[in-house]
Amino acid sequence: MAREPLHATLFDLLGRGAVSHPALVAPDRPDLSYAALRENVAGLAAQLQAAGIGRGDRVAIAMGNGPELVIAFLAVATAATAAPLNPAYRADEFAFSYEDTCATALLVLPGTQADARAAMRPGMRLIEATAQSDGTLAFTIDASPSTFSPQPSFATPDDVAVILHTSGTTSRPKRVPICQRNLATSAANIIETYQLGPEDRALCVMPLFHIHGIVASMLSTLASGGTLICPPGFDALRFWGWVAQYRPTWYSAVPTMHQMLLARAERNREVIRDNPFRFIRSSSAPLPPVVMERLETTFAAPVLESYGMTEASHQMTSNPLPPAPHKAGRVGIGIGVDVGIMDNVGNLLAQGERGEVVVRGGNVVDGYENNPEANASAFSNGWFRTGDQGYLDADGYLALTGRLKELINRGGEKISPLEIDDVLLRHPAVAEALAFAVPHKTLGEDIHAAVVLKTEASEGELREHCARSLADFKIPRQIHILDALPRGATGKLQRISMAMTLGLTV
Repeated sequence: MAREPLHATLFDLLGRGAVSHPALVAPDRPDLSYAALRENVAGLAAQLQAAGIGRGDRVAIAMGNGPELVIAFLAVATAATAAPLNPAYRADEFAFSYEDTCATALLVLPGTQADARAAMRPGMRLIEATAQSDGTLAFTIDASPSTFSPQPSFATPDDVAVILHTSGTTSRPKRVPICQRNLATSAANIIETYQLGPEDRALCVMPLFHIHGIVASMLSTLASGGTLICPPGFDALRFWGWVAQYRPTWYSAVPTMHQMLLARAERNREVIRDNPFRFIRSSSAPLPPVVMERLETTFAAPVLESYGMTEASHQMTSNPLPPAPHKAGRVGIGIGVDVGIMDNVGNLLAQGERGEVVVRGGNVVDGYENNPEANASAFSNGWFRTGDQGYLDADGYLALTGRLKELINRGGEKISPLEIDDVLLRHPAVAEALAFAVPHKTLGEDIHAAVVLKTEASEGELREHCARSLADFKIPRQIHILDALPRGATGKLQRISMAMTLGLTV
C-alpha cells in the first residue's frame, strides 16, 4: 500500500544517526560524524538566511561529487531550495537553467566553474564553499545587491527542497518541484526495501545532481544512520581501491556503470572476494537480464533492479532482498507505493494486461511547475502516468516492455527494443547494444540496432545470432558497429535520438 507522505524534512532525517557515528567519508578528507554534519548544515543554513537567501529562493549548485556537495546541498535545501546542476554544462546551458528555475544565487567551489559564473544573471548572488581542515564546509556569500526579506526559519515538510528538470524529448524540459516530504517518504521506502541500517556503508558513484544519486545513495543512507562513502564521482579504475579501503556493503548505479565494472572485474577478483557486498542495486535504465546474471556470478551478491523517476522522488518499485525472489527482467514490487497498469482513458487493467504503468504515493510530486497541460496528461485520478508500458506478472512483479515513445511500431507490431538488446548482449562478442526505430516508407518504422564489440564479429553473424532467438519481424534490419554508444549526462543510453545521430531519419 502507498505510504502517506512522511511529514519530515531533510534536516530531520539527519537527526537519526548516532552522534559519533561517521556520516560522511571520502578519499583525502577527514570523516564527518552525524553530530558534526548536523551542526555544519544548521550553521550554513542560518548563514544563508541571514544573508537574505531563504525559503522559496532557488540556489543553483554547480559542484562535482564529494562531501562538499553533500553538505552544501543539505544546507541549501534546509534554508531554501536546491537546484543542483551538471557541473559539465556549457555556459548557455547554465544560463537556461538559471532563467528557467528563477535562480537567485549560484554556489560553487573557489576557483571553479568559470562557465557557470559567466552565465550568472544580473542580481544573482555568488556563494563559494570552502572545505575546512576538520571536514566541514564554510560559505562566503557576496554582498546583497538588493533588499531581501527571507522567511527566517528552516524548511517545512511542504516546502520545495529541490527543483530538477525532466530529461524528456521535448524542446523545453519540464520543471519538477520536489517537496521535503516527498524526499523523506522516498528515503523511507528505500530504507524499508533494502533494510538499511547504521551498519551499512553506501558507495556513492551516481552524480548528485541526479535524483538517483540524491535519494538512493545520499538521503536513504543518511536517513538510515549509515555511512555515505562519497568519492569524486564514478571511476571504473578507482572503484576497486575505494571498495578495498572503505568496505561498502552496497552501491547503486545505472546499467552502463555495472557493465564497465564487469569489464574490469576479472583483474580485481581478490578485492571482490575480500569485500563482499550485501546487495547491488540497479536503477534509472533497464538492466538487461544477461548483465544481471553476470553481475551476480561475478560478485556473488543479489542484484536488485529497481524502477525510478524524478516525478516519484526516484524509487517506485524494486526487487526485494532474499529470501523473497528477485527476478531478471522485472523491476520488482511497489514498497510504500501503489502500482497499477492503466489504459488510454484512465481505466486500471487486470493483472497480466499490458498498458501504461501508473503509481501513487507520498513520494510522488504534486505536479510540474507552471505547466497545467503537462499536469493534465501526466496525472490521472490521483495516479502519475509514467510513460512506460508494462504489466504485472502472476506474483505482482512489474515487467517493463519499454517507454511508450520508444516502442518500435513495425507494420502495426509493437516491438520492445529491450528484448532485442538482451539477445544481442548474449553474443560473446557484444559489449553494449541498443535497438531503436528508424522511419520506413511502408512499415512506418523498422528496427535497427547499434553495438559496441569486445571481440571481432560481423553484422551477418550478429543477425544470425538474433534469428536463433527472435521472430523474423523482430530481427534488426541493420546492425551498426560503433566505437561507442551515445549517452546522456548520467550514462543513460540515448535510444530515441539514435536514428537521427546516425543520419537515418531522411
